[in-house]
Amino acid sequence: MATAADYGHNSWELSIQVDQREGDEGMKFKLRVKGDLHIGGLMLKLVEKIKAPQDWSDHAIWWEKKSCWLLKTHWTLDKYGVQADADLRYTPQHKPLCIQLPNMKTVRLPVSFSCVVFKAVAEICKALNIRRSEELSLLKPPDDPKKKKKKDKGTESAFDDILNMDMAGVVFQSLRLCILTETLLCRWLDSSRSLMEQGIQENDRLLLRFKYHSFFDLNPKYDAVRITQLYEQARWAILLEEIDCTEEEMLMFASLQYHICKLTLSTEPLTNSNEPDIDEVEAALSNLEFTLEGRNPDKILRLTLKPYKEYWFVFRDTTISYYKNKESANKEPIEQLHLRGCEVIPDVNVTEKKFGLKLLLPAADGMNEVYIRYDNETQYAKWKAACILASKGKTMAYSSYRTEVKNIQSFLQMKSLKYKTKQLTTRILEALHNISQLSLMEAKMRFIQAWQSLPEFGIKYYIVRFRGSKKDELLGISYNKLIRIDMSTGLPVTTWRFSNMKQWNVNWEIKQVTIDFDQSVSIAFSCQSCDCKVVHEYIGGYIFLSTRSKDQNETLREELFHKLTGGQD
Repeated sequence: MATAADYGHNSWELSIQVDQREGDEGMKFKLRVKGDLHIGGLMLKLVEKIKAPQDWSDHAIWWEKKSCWLLKTHWTLDKYGVQADADLRYTPQHKPLCIQLPNMKTVRLPVSFSCVVFKAVAEICKALNIRRSEELSLLKPPDDPKKKKKKDKGTESAFDDILNMDMAGVVFQSLRLCILTETLLCRWLDSSRSLMEQGIQENDRLLLRFKYHSFFDLNPKYDAVRITQLYEQARWAILLEEIDCTEEEMLMFASLQYHICKLTLSTEPLTNSNEPDIDEVEAALSNLEFTLEGRNPDKILRLTLKPYKEYWFVFRDTTISYYKNKESANKEPIEQLHLRGCEVIPDVNVTEKKFGLKLLLPAADGMNEVYIRYDNETQYAKWKAACILASKGKTMAYSSYRTEVKNIQSFLQMKSLKYKTKQLTTRILEALHNISQLSLMEAKMRFIQAWQSLPEFGIKYYIVRFRGSKKDELLGISYNKLIRIDMSTGLPVTTWRFSNMKQWNVNWEIKQVTIDFDQSVSIAFSCQSCDCKVVHEYIGGYIFLSTRSKDQNETLREELFHKLTGGQD
């Protein structure tokens, strides 16, 4: 029975819903409280009233209307702004969540719904034995197409207007797919907020994926699960055409996938639970056969005219000099290309005997692009190896030069297929000759490395408007650079390296991102296809990943991550 003191000055009744363990019915209680009561005292008072002999240590208070956890137990009700009309829940912080892994299998795990997503992902990865959890995150699954049919029709129509501005034959389908699925729908969860704060409920299904394409210290000895899941994500990216591949690259991926599937089936007992995996392999091969024998007619390819001129090139230390001809080599060069800090991108088609490199050279206003074509694969392998070393400030005298050349030549051999028949199976078996000795983990690593070597690997595209411009453009974000892309041609305009970035800021009021680079270069843009927080988190996330070192222990520097990726809160 309440006493007169309980109804003292400024006291009021507060209703709290108490959630029980899964399957048990909840209870509702009313407590008479004052505004100076701290949250810890409120929970103690509530547990005393419940009088149920159970462990309440995982419970915390959730404020439904404000969509926030009251986790600071020393704060008072007044400080949180809790009044008599507040709808509070005393609920477990850990709840079951259905998590779809990159291999499309779903696991059900207890996950913290009260900590930020960055920390929740670390817990999930620890349970699954996946190192480097900072590379992964959670995203919402695509909406049911049947439920979203009408809404999607409107979305498609709106962006058809944007993407079809008299540029059919220029902007390719995979880029359009990337924009619509990855950025416009913005399905990635905010790493700085909790699951509950983002509307995720108990037993909801989320996808665990590698968000940041910067895979640090992949080691088969410690990373069997991580490598397998990374391989699966790469495999599905290829099969679903999320990234562009040439025909020979597809055959290479197909041969690796076949070899991996064969080794997997030979090392696992053939049970009923494995039968769907076999069907999945057959479906994947059928998909590849369809793709190789007749590419999707709706897939529009980008055409680029690149006129080449013949020059005499000399590679010395970390510099390339080129001359009008061999006889002019003892005179002043036409130009010198300093490769330290450059980016080396292959431009190869073995079938067509095309061997080239695209060099992104650091410049005051971003990056300059230079295309160099070679006569044959031997010349290409030697020059590519030299360019890679030079980009790191090393010369051809470095001990790893010969190994690098051999690795490049081995990679080219995998692509060198002489087609004796049009049947896909025969072509794949021919390609298998070069990889038949690889172990299961080696084959998965080779698949991942081939995926990483694709020109469009890891680039996320966003529609933005740069300061001073009246038209929308594309911003590509990769693990080490930003790319400004002309939407009317699909070609890069300017490239900026993260290594040249001094600082970046976000004006949350006008939703504008400003970035300052070396040599007084500054850019600013507003995001048209998503909230600027999404772009801010991608940039900050990659900067965070670049600070990792093998010398450090594997303790996550969560505070630094949130400092680089957090919003205005």
